[in-house]
Amino acid sequence: MRGAGRRIGLAAALAPHWLRTAWLGLLRTQLGRPMEIVQGVVVRDGAVLLTLRRDLRGWELPGGNLHPGEDAETAVVREVLEETGIEVAPEGLSGAYYRTGFLPHRARVYRCRFVAGRPTPSHETPRVAWWPVDAPPPSLLPWCRTPLADALAARPEPVERHERQGLREIVESARIDLRARWRGE
Repeated sequence: MRGAGRRIGLAAALAPHWLRTAWLGLLRTQLGRPMEIVQGVVVRDGAVLLTLRRDLRGWELPGGNLHPGEDAETAVVREVLEETGIEVAPEGLSGAYYRTGFLPHRARVYRCRFVAGRPTPSHETPRVAWWPVDAPPPSLLPWCRTPLADALAARPEPVERHERQGLREIVESARIDLRARWRGE
């Protein structure tokens, strides 16, 4: 019975997070208003900096929304610092990702140089960690895999990709979230 009670508790804890994500995803899809986000790929000593999200438990690149009137490079520096405690300097845009379908958004991903600091969790990111660049966690969220690979490839010009987030990404993200919560991450 203890296992069943734990599963019921887990489901009850997940419901508000998943409902909020579903509502925002469907609302933005219907309104046709994609979010503008920035993310940073910070590499140091053969490791990449990743954050564990609080709402949808899975590892991702640090980043977030731009403030009104804020340029993307300033935003990526601010967001990485807020989420991780790490100061960075953008070295260049590695890619622009136009995502349609569920939770439509435009993500600009920057290669960033480590400047100072140590990984420090925030209210948005309960865990921050360096992962080997050749062995990211299996719970890396699906929409972060291609941008990470593109940034690590260090192409001379930024890539531009158009991707559709559909049922496969939703199911995979839910699986990652459930597994992380079951393990107590």
